Amino acid sequence: MREVGQELEEARVSGNGEEASSIRISVSPLADMLLKAWDAHPEKEALVFPAGRRSYDDVVQSVLHRARGLIGLGIKQGDHVGILLPSGIDFVETLFAVSMVGGVSVLMNARYRAPEIAYVVENADLVAVVTNSEADDFVDFTTRLAEAFPEIAECKDPMALQVSQAPLLRRLVLNGGKQAPGFIDQQAFDAAAQGVDESLVHDARLSVRLRDTCMILYTSGTSANPKGCLLSNEAISREASNLARNRWSFKEDERVWSPMPLFHIAAMLAMLGAVEVGGTFIGQPHFDAGESLRQIEAERATMLFLPFVTFHQAMIAHWDWDKTDMSSVRLMNSCFSQMPRSIGDAYRQKMPDALQVGTFGMSEASGIVTTGGYDMDPELGFKTLGYPLKGVSVRIVDTETGQDVPTGERGEVLIRGYNMLDAYHRDPVKTAEVIDADGWYHSGDIGSIDADGHMQFHGRFKDMLKVGGENVAAAEVEAILDTHEAVELSQVIGIPDERLAEVPAAFVKLANGMRPDEEELIAFAKERIASFKVPRHIRYVDDWPMSASKIQKFKLRQQLMTELGISE
Repeated sequence: MREVGQELEEARVSGNGEEASSIRISVSPLADMLLKAWDAHPEKEALVFPAGRRSYDDVVQSVLHRARGLIGLGIKQGDHVGILLPSGIDFVETLFAVSMVGGVSVLMNARYRAPEIAYVVENADLVAVVTNSEADDFVDFTTRLAEAFPEIAECKDPMALQVSQAPLLRRLVLNGGKQAPGFIDQQAFDAAAQGVDESLVHDARLSVRLRDTCMILYTSGTSANPKGCLLSNEAISREASNLARNRWSFKEDERVWSPMPLFHIAAMLAMLGAVEVGGTFIGQPHFDAGESLRQIEAERATMLFLPFVTFHQAMIAHWDWDKTDMSSVRLMNSCFSQMPRSIGDAYRQKMPDALQVGTFGMSEASGIVTTGGYDMDPELGFKTLGYPLKGVSVRIVDTETGQDVPTGERGEVLIRGYNMLDAYHRDPVKTAEVIDADGWYHSGDIGSIDADGHMQFHGRFKDMLKVGGENVAAAEVEAILDTHEAVELSQVIGIPDERLAEVPAAFVKLANGMRPDEEELIAFAKERIASFKVPRHIRYVDDWPMSASKIQKFKLRQQLMTELGISE
């Protein structure tokens, strides 16, 4: 059995020359990662966002205060705490505060609609949700939570919160200066913190084990609802250390920039990698091409974590692109299955001395499975997705036989290593479907390994769309459309899109002779799911193209692409 990524290989290939003997991994619970950086560099800048800057000392003092407040509100080790916040200092400090008390952070997509929030709160067994009074993308989180759980608006005493749909939920924390029914406001939270001695925080912190669950990340799958990936402190911390200290060789003066939302594992890992070495993380609450170019130049970013093609396109097209100084950048990461030539050429010209590395990863693997490094041929970074991190093994297998395929041939990507999820929360059936008896995670992704040991991604076996970098499960969108009174059955497909790579479209069979117009069904979906999941096109069918037993979605896709004049 050939396993790419193990310490010993049959032959060492070019571009994969890391010496295992030289690798050292720093592993600790998440809170200790922050404290170790603070010990070494208390006055050093830790976080930079458009709204403010914080030193490690600033961050730690705030984190300890937040941790005391959580304990004062009754949050204890093992409790699941939802973080519903835009990317910013508030998010980072809340994440570390939950870790300080031994809680489990459940990262909630800030773009979720009320039904999606309601599902995650109940499914994740949330005891508390931390949000703020600032609108994110013109969304008031307090309003959205009240839409998800109408009982919140009737709650007179936030310390006696009861929600019938989510029986474990007992605390809603509202950071900032505003108040809302059912929410513990900033003044009440600060009062709770004052009554807790800091020693209780450290008692809780020191009881956390490496194999304890650190966070739950929800990822869309082929089922109607997203699945919660249980990731341990070891998986998250070791992944950040391995990536930052070894593969990407971060230094103490590293200034890591990413405009990605922190509820995504990609940006989360970039931030933690910076903290791991005592560097600086630079972010923003929402991607803005002009602000991104300004930050890169003004903050002298050394590493760009910019996974998705839409962001690159927007920056390159911006009128400030030509005059922006990016000479400080030494490393740029992306997650293209194949980098478009126009983007590659733009960066070759703009940053001729910077190393581009591709990346393959997923939430189930704590972020990154394969990526490039300084020991490879630099041109491979524009063409491939790198090679497995040490300690992580990858196989490419034939889905029919389960046997490894020859070099260069396509098959399903299987992964095993320290960074993998322990399980899907409350879903042993789905867990057993993807993790086999030998511990291999069956990704459902189509990949290949070339002669240099580098990964190529060729699509998904799963019925999954990738819309502007966001995973969208067709079944989730179908489940929403099927609740409309006029819909008997829907089928969602993805069609190519120049800007977003792929967008959803839906075919619908109507019930009872009803015929709503396209705009009505689109508006119906918009009220219930995030905007990126909403179908851009609706088409009606009388009969489905069928195989012996299944609807042939590929024929629906071909039909719509022909109608719209779209080619691959």
